[in-house]
Amino acid sequence: MELQSIKNRFGIIGNSAALNHALDVAVQVAATDLSVLIVGESGVGKEAFSHIIHALSSRKHNTFIAVNCGAIPEGTIDSELFGHEKGSFTGAVDSRKGYFETVNGGTIFLDEIGEMPIGTQARLLRVLESGEFIRVGSSKVQKTDVRVIAATNRELLEFTQTGKFREDLYYRLSTVPIRVPALRDRPEDIILLFRKFVIDFAERYKTTPVQLDDEAKNLLITYPFKGNVRELKNIAEQISVLSTEKLITAGQLRQFLPEANMNRLPVLASHGSHNGSMTSEFANEREILYKLFFDMKKDVTELKKMFVEILQNPPSASSNPALAYAREALLHEYTPVSHDHQQPQQQPLPNVISHPQPVMYDDIHHHEEVEESLNIMDKEKELIIKALKKHKGKRKDAASDLGISERTLYRKLKEYDIDE
Repeated sequence: MELQSIKNRFGIIGNSAALNHALDVAVQVAATDLSVLIVGESGVGKEAFSHIIHALSSRKHNTFIAVNCGAIPEGTIDSELFGHEKGSFTGAVDSRKGYFETVNGGTIFLDEIGEMPIGTQARLLRVLESGEFIRVGSSKVQKTDVRVIAATNRELLEFTQTGKFREDLYYRLSTVPIRVPALRDRPEDIILLFRKFVIDFAERYKTTPVQLDDEAKNLLITYPFKGNVRELKNIAEQISVLSTEKLITAGQLRQFLPEANMNRLPVLASHGSHNGSMTSEFANEREILYKLFFDMKKDVTELKKMFVEILQNPPSASSNPALAYAREALLHEYTPVSHDHQQPQQQPLPNVISHPQPVMYDDIHHHEEVEESLNIMDKEKELIIKALKKHKGKRKDAASDLGISERTLYRKLKEYDIDE
């Protein structure tokens, strides 16, 4: 069966290589009775793959059931999966068949398999190896023919090393692993999915589908989407219901994006593809720190030049008594010591200075160190204010001058409570 027809049949949107590879594996393994482990983050659509495998298998006319292992209390999961006898525990007023008994001949999808208790894992391993199980409170061995498809958003191999998951069960389940890519790893599919969702919601709510301008599209593509496709669908529905405009700008889109998921590190503006690696984030942080340090170095250099001018071009006491006094103080501080232990000749201070005590250069330097703030956040806020003033409040130009994206500038304005 062609891949595109499978996508159309099961509502799979996207053309990324990673997604196509996962679908290829699902199609190939569907015709077998092998156990399958579907791995992927929450919200990527792992259950859809289990439906594809069942629908393309020889068991397609038999029962399919999905069980969330993390949603069943530890004390009752054995009863849910394998059944129980009357009186086997408090509340067991009747005998009950479990899922492995009722789904005989079909497929059972065990979602969040990493949450399954160790004791239940041992029972499941026996079913996978021999097709046998025992009801809770019974000693009678029963047989079942069930295909198991499991899914997890955890790294089960790491769980085996800490004793949270049986290693033998892991290798028995992962006969054929399928890794479903996260949405941020398939950015070329984000706009396709968004368009599909807004069209669906427009039909449901009898409205015109919203559209994104180019900047809004770029913002959506670079958003991390920790909730994956599920989060994108929620955002599309919010915009479809709450937005009064049908053409959404980047500024309007930001109102629907959770601030907690936005990257707080400074991000340099770029026109290339999105790179979510830690290396890129730290490189961006270094870039803005370098800019801060270079500005500080520039200020220190200008201060040195000012002192040199004072020493080389002494002002008259009448024109500027304060500068004349500062020059005399500096000369006093840096007068070289004579090698014959005689006191060096010093110029008398101007007569216009009568009462103040001599102020040494060390005192001036100490005073500047106390008042000068080296806090990075303060410097960053100061740079942002300067850039906005320089460009008369134009965010795009200010962001370009600062070397950060307009999105980051918008976030910083809110974070530092800067009025434009």
